[in-house]
Amino acid sequence: MTLSSCNVRLPWDRPDIPDGLPPGVGTQQPYIDVNAPGRTADKMRAWAEPISEATAIPLTSLEAYGNAAEIQRQQHPECGIGWTTLAGIGAVETKHGRHGGASVAPNGDVRPVIRGPQLDGTNGNREILDTDGGKLDGDKKYDRAMGPFQFIPETWQRYGVDANGDGVASPDNIDDAALSAARYLCVYANGDMTTPAGWEKAVHAYNNHDAYVLDVRNYANAYSVNIRY
Repeated sequence: MTLSSCNVRLPWDRPDIPDGLPPGVGTQQPYIDVNAPGRTADKMRAWAEPISEATAIPLTSLEAYGNAAEIQRQQHPECGIGWTTLAGIGAVETKHGRHGGASVAPNGDVRPVIRGPQLDGTNGNREILDTDGGKLDGDKKYDRAMGPFQFIPETWQRYGVDANGDGVASPDNIDDAALSAARYLCVYANGDMTTPAGWEKAVHAYNNHDAYVLDVRNYANAYSVNIRY
């Protein structure tokens, strides 16, 4: 059964939200010069402020999602990824970079860095032996998921990109991580996030659990109508 045919019962105290698939794309992020020097996500400030206040998404994190969606819109318009999907993943993965008491700096850096458990095959995790010599995740035996979007090192090495203009692609920077996630999702959607099948395939590729995909969908749909979820 695909998610588009599922009926999800939300807790009684949650406001009504849309249940469409793909989720709504929300308030359109503005056009910006994505090739400008420095942190282009700063140019999202006026757009992000009212949405941040309504949804409780941290302002810097929301700027990162809008920036990533706009870069993809200009460079790969056929994908059609919305900032709301990135926000949904950011919420489920690490509370928009705030997991475990972490915070997001104005340049997008998340500190302290967020690391998942060893991917050693226990507690429902996959077993992934170290792929980077511990250079990225600090573990030389098993891989660990890294940063606000919880990339594993091997995936980061393939999709990681600099988005905050400092010349370094870091999984621990939410600007970099959001754009890298957008690139990953667009690839696994076969270049089209605007169809139920494409969206669902991409998010399943990010985390292959139906409950995860439902959670991302619900967060994204709530954010699409500026609801705190």
